[in-house]
Amino acid sequence: MMTGIWILLLVLASVGCTQAGEGTDRATTVLVFKHGKLSGDGRVLSELLREFEQRHPSVIVREELLPADSDRQHQYYAMNLDGGKAPFDLLGIDTIWAQEFAKAGWIAPLDEILTPAEREDFFPGPIEAATFQGRLHAVPWYVDAGVLYYRRDLLDRHGFEPPRTWLELVRIAKLVLDAEQDSKLAGFVWQGKQYEGLMCVALEVLRSNGTDLWVGDRDRAEYGLRFLRETIATHGITPLSTSMADEESTRWMFGEGHALFMRNWPYAWSLLQQEGSPVRGKVGVVPLPAFSGFTSAPVLGGWMLAMPNSSTHQEVVGELISFLTSPDTQRRIAMELGYNPVRRALYTDQSLLELRPLLKDLYPILLGAKPRPVTPYYLLLSQAVQPEISAVVVGRKSPKEALDVIRRRVDQIMGEQISTTERH
Repeated sequence: MMTGIWILLLVLASVGCTQAGEGTDRATTVLVFKHGKLSGDGRVLSELLREFEQRHPSVIVREELLPADSDRQHQYYAMNLDGGKAPFDLLGIDTIWAQEFAKAGWIAPLDEILTPAEREDFFPGPIEAATFQGRLHAVPWYVDAGVLYYRRDLLDRHGFEPPRTWLELVRIAKLVLDAEQDSKLAGFVWQGKQYEGLMCVALEVLRSNGTDLWVGDRDRAEYGLRFLRETIATHGITPLSTSMADEESTRWMFGEGHALFMRNWPYAWSLLQQEGSPVRGKVGVVPLPAFSGFTSAPVLGGWMLAMPNSSTHQEVVGELISFLTSPDTQRRIAMELGYNPVRRALYTDQSLLELRPLLKDLYPILLGAKPRPVTPYYLLLSQAVQPEISAVVVGRKSPKEALDVIRRRVDQIMGEQISTTERH
């Protein structure tokens, strides 16, 4: 009887080993893919990953979703990557994290996955943001840029074309508001809350005036910051609540028909066109305005794919990155999820343009989109600058006072970081 029990135990142990992939010729490799929740139908990406598994029968890809909040995603990645043994093999990262993660040695170079010649197929802005010390450390996954939404029906009614300059926007907004006499209608809404969205707005305004926050002409920089405040306090085209506004609150306000112009990202388009939307069929999208003598300066947004240095499956992870950024997969993501593809050729793909005609208008905007400062210390800079811009927006500081602090603080941060690097 005891002999029979031992035989049974040996059989069960053998089965267990086989299920775990030991002692077989086709051991299963499990890849863990961490990323934030995507908008749209989550089944689309799952189906794509199952397709990859079919092409690689010994591979299983397990998605693990992170909170939608990008700050919490960054915190999670930093905590796990800093230990040197991250519990994932592929991660979706914001464009502004690539430099930081690369300098820290957390993510692997990906030059072999995307050769210099192949990078020409992608928009230049994301490639610049993903390149650290001459090496590619992430592959663009989907791309974004700031755009101006406008109520086409209201501009048509009053005989206006979309504005090309910021001062035209102010003039048109004032005239339309006076003519409409609608107390709920705002002229221009944008992201004024103290967070990364405010950084994007400030950079777009200052860069469209030929300067920047921490470098460039001071007078033009002060003028740009003053313009943001004056849309609220002087021109009266932007509501006071803007100091607490983010992308979704401005999208809601515009989407309910309560704003003439809105600065936002392209994601809002499909939501504004949904059945039942009060502004469905009444909206247009154009490049952000600029000041006279300068050009529109949309800030680059979007997400990338990166691989932890600690992954023990780097070859197959590289194949997964190539699959997710291939033309066919990018087309499906654009069609079924509504994200903007990173491959430029798709913007002339007629089958895609028939389904998403807006891509034709977005192409020149995305082509000209510039990254936020490409430095490993960007988050430190942003956190130091945001309170100062916010103080201007709410009227607690003058543009000159805020800019004095911004440039002094940025010089201090960069000096400290360079000194630390030299010591090591």
